[in-house]
Amino acid sequence: MKNEQIIKSAIAGVLALGLAASATQVLAAKGDNEKCGGIVKAGKNDCGTSTNACAGQVNMDNDAEAWIYLPKGVCERIAGGQVVDGKPNNKPGGAKG
Repeated sequence: MKNEQIIKSAIAGVLALGLAASATQVLAAKGDNEKCGGIVKAGKNDCGTSTNACAGQVNMDNDAEAWIYLPKGVCERIAGGQVVDGKPNNKPGGAKG
């Protein structure tokens, strides 16, 4: 009986973490956020670059084109971070023409 309660609690905890992560991603895509490049781990980028079309496809750490959403003002406080909003290579397909 006690083991059953522990298992149910563990499952509930995992589900709660999943919901919290989903809510965080939704909030990160809205509001006062900016694209921060140059700090992303391989495979953890939020969108495509000039070399790939989708999130999670960057092959190397700290790619200058790869970015993640962060609250405004945080990127400039991270060593190596640079705000990339509006730069043409920091979108799927990169610069055209």
